[in-house]
Amino acid sequence: MSAQTILVVDDDIKIRNLVRNVFEDGGYEVHEAARAGEVLGFIRAQAFDLITLDIHLGAESGLQIARDIRNLSQVPIIMVTGKDDVIDRVVGLEVGADDYITKPFHVREVIARVRSVLRRAAITSQAEMSTPPATPPQDGAQYHFDGMIAAPDRLQLVDRNGEDCALTSGDFRLLKVFLERPKRVLSRDQLMDMTGGLEWSPLDRKVDNQVARLRKKIEHDPSRPKLIKTVRGIGYVLACDVCVVHQPASSARSA
Repeated sequence: MSAQTILVVDDDIKIRNLVRNVFEDGGYEVHEAARAGEVLGFIRAQAFDLITLDIHLGAESGLQIARDIRNLSQVPIIMVTGKDDVIDRVVGLEVGADDYITKPFHVREVIARVRSVLRRAAITSQAEMSTPPATPPQDGAQYHFDGMIAAPDRLQLVDRNGEDCALTSGDFRLLKVFLERPKRVLSRDQLMDMTGGLEWSPLDRKVDNQVARLRKKIEHDPSRPKLIKTVRGIGYVLACDVCVVHQPASSARSA
């Protein structure tokens, strides 16, 4: 098995040498870049498993480089920032970084964060590869799950007692995303994109709050959710089986 490859981006050669030694001792293959042009050239030429990117590269902006990287690749990015760069850290996460390390840093923290980000990326990739893309339901389709029935075209959810359960349009968009992808791990980014693409920050709680509200409507015990489970460090998964029943078009219109 070949070693995982990391691209270290920093205009300080001392930092690059330090980080290179840390990564090589950890069994990783390391490449270095000091400028934006070198970074994009590397990415076009080969695939990397992870990039560490200094947020300040002399006259160049690490944030802009992160944006440029995201236009070419979904490779995990760890931003390297100063201890007072709070706004830059937030913006870095918003433009696509997966984590950040604050200078001055301890080498053990660097390795721990790299392993964590690589582990999350591997889990997400495996989940996407093992689950076929969702097939959009036909008009009139009903989703049967855990004793409940959801009819997306009518924004209707019938609970386990046969009664209508009131959901907001936001609740229903989120439920529909889960029902179309049962047992598939979905990240917070994916959930935001699939429910409307609203702007958000990875530091806020929009997705978590929306999931909590939906759990109150469909879980037997919202404090101990069994349907929508949390996947630590990634997002959420609908853990139950879902049966899709396609109703005849005339039946769907008359219901």
